[in-house]
Amino acid sequence: MQWETVIGLEIHVQLATRTKIFSGASTAFGAAPNTQACAVDLGLPGILPVVNEEAINMAIKFGLGIDAEINKVNVFERKNYFYPDLPKGYQTTQLEKPIVGAGHVDITLADGSTKSIRIHHAHLEEDAGKSLHEDFHGMSGIDLNRAGTPLIEIVTEPDLSNAEEAVAFAKKLHSIVTTLGICDGDMSQGSMRFDVNVSVRPKGQQEFGTRTETKNLNSFKFMEAAILKEVERQIDLIEDGGTVIQETRLYNGDTGEARSMRSKEEANDYRYFPCPDLLPVIIDDSRLEKLKAEMPEMPAAKKARFITDFGLSDYDAEILSADQGTANYFEATVRASGDAKLSANWIMGELSRSLNQNSIAISASPVTADMLGGLIKRIKDNTISGKIAKEVFEVLWQGECSTADAVIEKKGLKQVTDTGAIEAMIDDVLANNAQQVENYRAAEEDKRGKMIGFFVGQCMKASKGKANPGLVNQILKQKLDG
Repeated sequence: MQWETVIGLEIHVQLATRTKIFSGASTAFGAAPNTQACAVDLGLPGILPVVNEEAINMAIKFGLGIDAEINKVNVFERKNYFYPDLPKGYQTTQLEKPIVGAGHVDITLADGSTKSIRIHHAHLEEDAGKSLHEDFHGMSGIDLNRAGTPLIEIVTEPDLSNAEEAVAFAKKLHSIVTTLGICDGDMSQGSMRFDVNVSVRPKGQQEFGTRTETKNLNSFKFMEAAILKEVERQIDLIEDGGTVIQETRLYNGDTGEARSMRSKEEANDYRYFPCPDLLPVIIDDSRLEKLKAEMPEMPAAKKARFITDFGLSDYDAEILSADQGTANYFEATVRASGDAKLSANWIMGELSRSLNQNSIAISASPVTADMLGGLIKRIKDNTISGKIAKEVFEVLWQGECSTADAVIEKKGLKQVTDTGAIEAMIDDVLANNAQQVENYRAAEEDKRGKMIGFFVGQCMKASKGKANPGLVNQILKQKLDG
């Protein structure tokens, strides 16, 4: 039997406010446990929450960024459940009247096709605390620093059909929220967390299968792996005569293990009711117009501009515009180098590889955009070859020098462009490889192109990579064919 997968996502995005959604406590990451939880966050008797206006504005900006409806009247409710890291016994959230209504996010897949993913809604809510198990024996610790941190929870329609689409959507959403400046996007610190709803059904069947929810995935890699594993589990279970049950599951990215956490609750289990301490939030036209005027260039518009202004391919423009940090780095490199295509190639090639190998964000790259731009200028003016440029890049990455020029001077890497010197070197190579010269001249014309590579390699080896490859090829051809 052929199967098809149906996926919907719920994404928790931590808003980049300095203080919490209903209190003045700090949201800074990394503080000692329980040092950033005030009386409001703990729900102590007599406290009254006050809505953080900046959280409202950030949620609206998200709605504008995905062409969504903005609900001008939205209401906070209490979602009741009991868990050690939820000190109030309820979470203040939105259900019936969320701040952001229906919208969409368009994704581009590896084969170049596009797909529009519908957003059902996005609502504001407060985060819970965190239960800590690793450092305790026979008990758990509770850190309430996160309690009350402002979130938007984004809920998609079940429009995703496989892991590739889910990852493409997640990356696009990451690009949107970081471009808007409403989230720092650091998933290692919990700034974005993905809950994945997965079900399978026989191909062609309209009715959805029973879904499971895998919670709190904090990387694109883990999300992809969790989806593939859950799809395989469900298909194997059904084909073996079993039944998928609706449940909440966990996935451990370090071990690759998935397990059941609990049976899935229904909405009525939470006993939602309007929060008696918070008035409805009214969004007027003047606020909307002000926020629209503050909107930055979004990734789709940036991609189109990169294609038009810099002559990039659709693929290159998609990669370089997807992340705000990468886009800023690219444009700064172009300003420094004067060459958009070479800048794109180096950022997506050598720089990206080094960042990934060392798990470093582009904003923390030891090779700045100006440094990379300076390196590219020396490739363009034939001071160094592309091969030597990689050696220069590595020295810059290690922090030994602060400019490409300094590396070239220190290491003596300047490319040999003196025709006389290159000609003398070629004469030595040809004299030492007389048989290969004879074979080359005896070969048919269409085979000589490949054979000349041997002589080029010998010349570059003799010059320790410093000879200008273009001049080497040109002079070699003249001498061999003359």
